[in-house]
Amino acid sequence: MKIFDRYILKEHLGTFFFAFVTIMFVFILTFLTQFLERLIGKGLDFRIILEVVALQSAWMVGLAVPMAVLVSTVMAFSSLTNSSELTVMRAGGISIYRLVAPVLLAALALSLMMERFNNVLMPEANYKANALFADITRMKPGLGIDKNAFSDVIQGYSIMVRDIDNETGELRDIVLYDRGRPDVRTVIMAARGRIQFSQDYSHLVLTLEDGQIHELSLPAMDRYRKMVFARNRYVFDATGYGFERTDDGKRRRGSKELSAAELLSMAREFRMKDRMAESSIDKGIAGLRAEIESIRKRSSTSPASSPALLPPAVTGRAIELVDTMIDNATERIGQMRENRESFYNYMIEYHKKYSLAFACVVFAMIGAPLGVMARHGGFGAGAALSLFFFVLYWVLLIGGEKIAERGLLLPAISVWLPNVVLAVTGLFMIYRLSSSASGSGR
Repeated sequence: MKIFDRYILKEHLGTFFFAFVTIMFVFILTFLTQFLERLIGKGLDFRIILEVVALQSAWMVGLAVPMAVLVSTVMAFSSLTNSSELTVMRAGGISIYRLVAPVLLAALALSLMMERFNNVLMPEANYKANALFADITRMKPGLGIDKNAFSDVIQGYSIMVRDIDNETGELRDIVLYDRGRPDVRTVIMAARGRIQFSQDYSHLVLTLEDGQIHELSLPAMDRYRKMVFARNRYVFDATGYGFERTDDGKRRRGSKELSAAELLSMAREFRMKDRMAESSIDKGIAGLRAEIESIRKRSSTSPASSPALLPPAVTGRAIELVDTMIDNATERIGQMRENRESFYNYMIEYHKKYSLAFACVVFAMIGAPLGVMARHGGFGAGAALSLFFFVLYWVLLIGGEKIAERGLLLPAISVWLPNVVLAVTGLFMIYRLSSSASGSGR
């Protein structure tokens, strides 16, 4: 490696680690702001809380590394330009392409490492983090209740609360739906409440205050009863609510908890189901056409006195066949829609594992010319430009995901489009820098 190659990479190294640590700090601080108050003071071991933070930091690393590459590249080239070192190198006959080459090679090596991280470490970390959250929620049911959203932390019931006091654990403005009795629709409303374990941890106790119970008989809906209470208690079996580590083989993995090979396998499976459903619809339509043709032949052989009339049995069979075909087609179309949505979701996650890793190269490619252009702005201009292009990248990525989920564009195109757009922009900016240097007589 040339001396100036090592020097350029050395200029990047310190800034990269600084930017990476800063971005990770912001991500972790944001996470703690949202979740720490729900974990602290709930009787959880401090090691469990640290494990939650450590596992959640996996997806943060996947985003922080490309961002740090962009920031470090912009800042390093801005510093080299401000100190006139870049000008001296280019005056010595070294082209801008040669100056960017070591940075791109280092970014490529980092991309390969991030690809392994996204495929091996991140899925396992996401899986263990979600499993740990489920274990904590089972141990502390109140942790699984979100404001203004229904949750099923109590078996057989759906509960929604308007407000939660994280210090005392008190629930306010509670709505509880009883799903355990199919013959009666029961809705329970209370001003205040609390979920806690009995002293021996064998039962889960829901205490409600200042509430009403509304009951409506089903399906006739001919009887309605309303009861008012000042204080009411509901006791449930606490089996399964103790803190126990989930067995890794018992919990199904989500799309963000699978490697690229597993995602591709699942996508192919849903693609096959989609084609089978489509083939079933085609066969049903072919069968219906054959039956209609058979009915037409019977009609042509009917007595001349009433050629437009069919026997009642034939008419009834035709109507029954059409109704059955419509029901089957509707069901198959619903299956096709679900299978295609699953296929698109898995393929989006599959391509994201590689596109986010390759973003390191893209951000290095666009960061170098940005650093030269931001030479007069210092750290503020470099940080602003880095933030702008990362936001642009993220907007294009999220927009592409939404388009791919609707089936309007292939996942491969929509997910890789931000990389292509920024890479072309970076190459164009590098070309303009090289042309301006040539035009100046160097």
